[in-house]
Amino acid sequence: MTPIVGTIIFLVIFAIIMIAVGLASRFVELQARKQVKTILNPVTSEEESLQASILMDPEERDPLENLLQRSDIPNRLQNLLQQSGLQWSPSHLVVATLLGSVVGATLGWWLQPLGFALASTLFFGFLLGGAPFFYVRFKRSKRMAAFEEQLPEALDFLARSMRAGHAFSISLEMLGAESPDPIGQEFRALFAEQNLGAPIDVALENFSKRVPLLDVRLFVSSVLLQRQTGGNLSEVLSRLAYLIRERFRLRGQVKAASAHGRLTSRVLTALPIVMVFALQAVAPGYLGEMAKDPDGRWLIAGALMGQIIGYLIMKRIVDIKV
Repeated sequence: MTPIVGTIIFLVIFAIIMIAVGLASRFVELQARKQVKTILNPVTSEEESLQASILMDPEERDPLENLLQRSDIPNRLQNLLQQSGLQWSPSHLVVATLLGSVVGATLGWWLQPLGFALASTLFFGFLLGGAPFFYVRFKRSKRMAAFEEQLPEALDFLARSMRAGHAFSISLEMLGAESPDPIGQEFRALFAEQNLGAPIDVALENFSKRVPLLDVRLFVSSVLLQRQTGGNLSEVLSRLAYLIRERFRLRGQVKAASAHGRLTSRVLTALPIVMVFALQAVAPGYLGEMAKDPDGRWLIAGALMGQIIGYLIMKRIVDIKV
């Protein structure tokens, strides 16, 4: 590679990074402005602020601000980060994704571990660019699993507290104070929202949005139904806790029965990828020569499509819903 080509590549990468940082800073500024407006406007003036935003001239806004306001992506990212328990902002995730994509594409184009530049660039760009998002998804799944595991004990705690004569709101406060995270954190947020003046119906619905689990929806539906029709809420919560424990037991049996299939699917998925890197180490020019041949390109594309389709089919077979 000549020095001129290396300089051009460096300038292009530097320009992409600067553009990404500029967009991220603008995004942070818009998010901060939105938070300030939310703090300054009281809850009772929600209709007034909505009318003001409707009457605002769209031409007075920045094009990026218009794009972010129309898109629901920032809200989805915020919900995802909140459910994962990470103290990140959506702008941090966007910047990490952009920088990871640029670095991964550069390494893939430079090293070409798959034998040809285009596939290596796309693969490593997607791999490093999607790493922050996959990490957030992993933390979210882990936190939701921990919450679901702690929920039966929390429901039993609420039932015992109400049998002892405490009100439902006091039971929520005691549960949030004495339970470990993540369930203690979410119940503290539920009690704080209700204690600051929000109706219990609204607080419970926000709670079910923060924790999108079937068991949480059953809990919220039980409480709301009891408030409308009456009944023994402590008995309902005890039965719900027993139902969740039985579902956990059945899920454990299903996982034990499908463990062999899940292990087989992972081995069959990872084996071709390991073989590609091993082949590159043993015969570095093999895949490169194969990619130059027209029939070889079709074979590589067919192998990749077959790998993806096989993984999806095996995942669908072993993913048994309980």
